[in-house]
Amino acid sequence: MKITIMDTTLRDGEQTSGVTFTATEKLNIAKLLLTNLKIDRIEVASARVSEGEYQGAKKIFEWARKNGHIEKVEVLGFIDGDISLKWIKEAGGKVNNLLMKGSLKHCETQLRKTPEEHIADVKKVLAIAREMDIRMNIYFEDWSNGMRNSPEYMYQVLDALKDESIDRFMLPDTLGILNQQEAYDFCLDMITRYPELNFDFHAHNDYDLATANTFSAIKAGITGIHTTVNGLGERAGNVPLSSVIGLVKDHFKYEMNVREDRLYHASKMIESFSGIRIPLNKPLIGENVFTQTSGIHADGDSKDDLYFNDLLPERFGRKRTYALGKMSGKASIQKNLEELGIELSKEDMKLITERVIALGDKKEIITKEDLPYIISDVLRSKKVHETIRIKNYQLSVARGLKSVATVAVEIDCFIHEETASGDGQYDAFMKAIRKIYGRLKKKLPFLSDYVVTIPPGGKTDALVECMITWNYEGKLIKTRALDSDQTVAAIECTRRMLNIIEAYGV
Repeated sequence: MKITIMDTTLRDGEQTSGVTFTATEKLNIAKLLLTNLKIDRIEVASARVSEGEYQGAKKIFEWARKNGHIEKVEVLGFIDGDISLKWIKEAGGKVNNLLMKGSLKHCETQLRKTPEEHIADVKKVLAIAREMDIRMNIYFEDWSNGMRNSPEYMYQVLDALKDESIDRFMLPDTLGILNQQEAYDFCLDMITRYPELNFDFHAHNDYDLATANTFSAIKAGITGIHTTVNGLGERAGNVPLSSVIGLVKDHFKYEMNVREDRLYHASKMIESFSGIRIPLNKPLIGENVFTQTSGIHADGDSKDDLYFNDLLPERFGRKRTYALGKMSGKASIQKNLEELGIELSKEDMKLITERVIALGDKKEIITKEDLPYIISDVLRSKKVHETIRIKNYQLSVARGLKSVATVAVEIDCFIHEETASGDGQYDAFMKAIRKIYGRLKKKLPFLSDYVVTIPPGGKTDALVECMITWNYEGKLIKTRALDSDQTVAAIECTRRMLNIIEAYGV
C-alpha cells in the first residue's frame, strides 16, 4: 500500500499563534515541500483571507505552473457561490478544498440551515467549479464530533455527494477530540460504507493523540494523510510530518514518496521562517533525539549497536552523538575524543571522566569542544595552545545606521586589523573576521545556530549564556561562553571556535 501526504504547513500551519509567512517565504517553503521533500500535495492558503494571502498563493501558482506542479497545489475555499472559486482562479489555482459542515450541530447552529439546504448550497458551488475547470475536494469540518453525535447526518451528506465530481473527501478531527479507538472505528466506517471514495485523515493534537490517531486511520485503510512540518497548527498543532514518516515506513512498512533524508533540513527552514523552535526532544527532528546520554548506552553502541533502533540518524541526514554530563561514562567520553582526534591513557581517562561527572552534577553544559579545555585544566600536561587571540575590538551601534566593528586579531604572533559594517554588532564583528581570514586564505565555518539564554528575573546585569553551533566542512562545532553582555559572550564563543579549528582541524 502507498500513503500519500497532503502537507498544510502553509495554510493550517500558519494558524499557529504568532506565525505569519511572507509571500517570498511561502514560495520557498512550497518549493522545498514539492521538489526537495517530494510531498504529494500541499495546501497553501485560505481564499479571501487577505491581500498578502492572495499574493503568496499567486507566487506559488506561477512557479508551480511553470514546473509541472500546479495540480498538487490546493487552497481552502468556502461555500460562497463563486467568490472563493474566482479568488482561486484569478490567483492561478486549479484545486479547491471546499469547507462544509461535518456535524449536524454545526450545520443547524452555526449556519442555521437544514442538512438539505446545506447540501444544496454545496452542489451549487460544485456546479460552478465544473464550469470553471477547478478540481474539488471537500473538508468535513467537525467530522469527528459528527461521527460521535450525528453519524446519520454524515451518511446523508455522503450519500448526496458520492456521485459528484469530488476527488477526495477529507475527514478532520477539527478539535482534536478523538482517541485511537474512535479514529479507527470512524475511519473504518467511512471506508466500509463508501469503498469507492477516496478519504484523507486530518489530525489535530489537543490530547497529544494526533500521531496515535493517524496510526489508527492508516490501520483502518485511509491512504491520504494531512501533516504539517514540525507539527505547526492552531492550538496544540497538527500531526507532524516527521511522526507520520516514522509510522508509515517503520510500523506499516508502506510506501510513500517523501524523502526522509531531507526532513531535517526542511524542519530547520520552517523553524527559521516561523520563529517556533523545535523542542529538543521532538522525535526525528529534535536536537537531542540522536544523542545518547547514559554511559552504558554508549558502551552498548560500541558492542554491536545494542542501543540502536530502526530510527538511525543517517536515514534523516543526521549523526549520532554522545552527551557529556553526570551520566557519562568512559565510553561516552571516548567517542567524543575520537571525533576530536585525542588519545588518553587509562589513568588520564579516569581523571577526565571524574571531572566531567562533577561538572554535570553542577548542571553545567558540557560540549565535545569543551574537552580539550577540561583536559588542559585537569592534566596540566596537554595545554590547549591558543594561536589566535582577539586583541581588541570596537563596536558601534546607531539608530538608522548599520553597526560597525573594528577588530584586531593576533594570529601566529602577527596582528591583523579590519573594519566592517553589518546588521548588528556581532554581524559586523564576524564580517571583519571574515575579511581577515579571506586575506589570509583561511577557512571559516558557517554559523548554524545561535542560542542565547537569559536567566529569568529581569536583571539587566545577569550573566548571559551564548551557545553557537558552527558548521565546518560538514562537521558541527559547539562553543559556549558566559558574560553579562550578549555580544561579548558571542565573541568569546567565536574565539574558542577559531582556536579549536586551528588546533585540531576538527
